[in-house]
Amino acid sequence: MAEKSLNDLPRDLRMLFTKGSQALQRDNFGYAIDLFNQILAKEPAVFECRKALRTAQLLKAGTGGGFFKKAWGNVGSSPMIAKGRMALSKDPAEALRIAEEILNGDPHSSGAHKLVVEAATALELPKTAVLSLEILAASSPKDRDVAIKFANALADCGEVGRAEKILADLYRSYPTDQELGQALKDLSARKTLDEGGYEALADGTGSYRDILKDKDEAVSLEQQNRQVKTEDIAEKLINEYETRLKTEPKNLKLLRSLAELYTQKQQFDKALSYYDQIKSTEVGGDASLDKNISDTMARKFDHQASLLDPNAPDYADKLAKLQADKQAYQLAECQRRVEHFPTDLQIRFELGQLYFQMGKITEAMKEFQKAQGSPHRRTQALCYLGQCFARRGINDLAASTFQDAIKEKVLFDDEKKELIYLLGCVYEKMDKREDAIAQFKIIYAADVGYKDVGEKIDAYYGGQSSGS
Repeated sequence: MAEKSLNDLPRDLRMLFTKGSQALQRDNFGYAIDLFNQILAKEPAVFECRKALRTAQLLKAGTGGGFFKKAWGNVGSSPMIAKGRMALSKDPAEALRIAEEILNGDPHSSGAHKLVVEAATALELPKTAVLSLEILAASSPKDRDVAIKFANALADCGEVGRAEKILADLYRSYPTDQELGQALKDLSARKTLDEGGYEALADGTGSYRDILKDKDEAVSLEQQNRQVKTEDIAEKLINEYETRLKTEPKNLKLLRSLAELYTQKQQFDKALSYYDQIKSTEVGGDASLDKNISDTMARKFDHQASLLDPNAPDYADKLAKLQADKQAYQLAECQRRVEHFPTDLQIRFELGQLYFQMGKITEAMKEFQKAQGSPHRRTQALCYLGQCFARRGINDLAASTFQDAIKEKVLFDDEKKELIYLLGCVYEKMDKREDAIAQFKIIYAADVGYKDVGEKIDAYYGGQSSGS
């Protein structure tokens, strides 16, 4: 199964997540844990919910960088872990549930975290695996096996650079460890292939053209096979659902599934006609349905743009018109949804994003100020709000807003890096050079390749040297 976002949840589960997040903010950790587990019981692939659950578990237990109660490999002593391991091969989703049950009472259980990693790997949930591996790695930074598992999981999530740094740092401490050295070589080769750096091939055989040709052909064949398979399955499902619809004309789930399948096949008008059927039968409306319709229309505009001939003399004009029409539609539709669902802060956030993209900063600020009341959009809303203040030249307020957003972040992920970077840039505008460089150094210590942080650090220390 693929990991899902909160936006993929039905409205009732999104509301449950909001309640859980509010309980977490009020330090009602037990209630938050209960609500998050209810969601994951129905939708185990929602990573943001699992991350929130992990935060609640740790806060309830009391965090302080304490050591795990059990060693990574010593998992047989717990009957619950044994039960989870028995379920692992037949039902990894059940094993994941059992692991969370253990972590609800003991979030420092290394055996439970190992069970999470194995279950998540079996379910193809790499971010979920990374969540537990990051905790294990933080507790045992010199554990080679944990570091290798963590690095490989990060690479599976697309963070190959970060993964390589973790192994490189550990290898410097243990330069004679052959297994660690080989893992680092494998990861470096993977990074080289991902980045297209074929000149780094160790054996020096083969030509650039041959390698690129083989790679391109392999990717092309893989994409074609995947596309054919997906289209075949979609066609079969459409035929099956439309047959059932003749005897179940009021089955809203069938109608929605057909709309999604026709969207997948880029038959957007057919998809929209099914969404219209759902709307005509629903009372009071459904914000998630309106969002699906809006997204389908946006994809229709994008598809129309993809069909334009880039060599045509009027290509630029037609493309600009389609983009303007898409933006105008999205804005009008989002404004309509806000009027219909004025308390839905997710829609407020989307409207703020649209205003921000259009350069309507004052209008965007109003929406982000409301959207920050949403627990699962608060950090992002603060990030945008800080950028709005910065664009208006209100740098002190921008800085304090970014600071508030940074406080919300528990893990040092890409979102936190972006917030710290933006805060550093605001300090630069305020001529607070030392404060700015302090922020950039936080990022540099973890990710030397992030944006232009390396250049900023080099310039700062280069300036110090030349001035001494």
